[in-house]
Amino acid sequence: MRRRGAAAPAAGSAYAREVSEERARAGLDAAGIAYTVTRHGRVGSLAEAAALRGVDPSGIVKTLVVRRGEGDFLFVLVPGDRTISWSKLRTLLGVSRMSMPDAAVAKEVTGYERGTITPFGSLTACPVVADERVEGHAVSIGAGAHGVSATVDGSQLVAVLGAQVADVTDPA
Repeated sequence: MRRRGAAAPAAGSAYAREVSEERARAGLDAAGIAYTVTRHGRVGSLAEAAALRGVDPSGIVKTLVVRRGEGDFLFVLVPGDRTISWSKLRTLLGVSRMSMPDAAVAKEVTGYERGTITPFGSLTACPVVADERVEGHAVSIGAGAHGVSATVDGSQLVAVLGAQVADVTDPA
């Protein structure tokens, strides 16, 4: 707890990372989903991250913040070996324009730095779209800090988030 008048912790400080990870874990606990936390530090590739987390590269799930309109954001869950198909996502949501906010806006919306974003414990409750390939196997999602992940059942992940499931990606 900060004392009145004390400076807020620096964004990249160990304390800030710990607070973000605690918020993500509290969100996972509140959702009632079974998970296993893995801590491995920063990695250099998708293959390295997958090996350290014990999942296939397709089992790494990136949580991307997408802006549908002014102040209107959503999370898109994308398998690690794939990329958002903007045309598929626009068609699914019935919009003609979408964008990814810059890192500062994404952090303002979620409370998490890029590369650590998770729907669990986000400062803003956003609707979730999950690529259909997330379901049916173990997946590893960010857990609020760099090099920290939560491995969960993909089908349970989709269910507890109330995610809309569709084919919204293309091969990377």
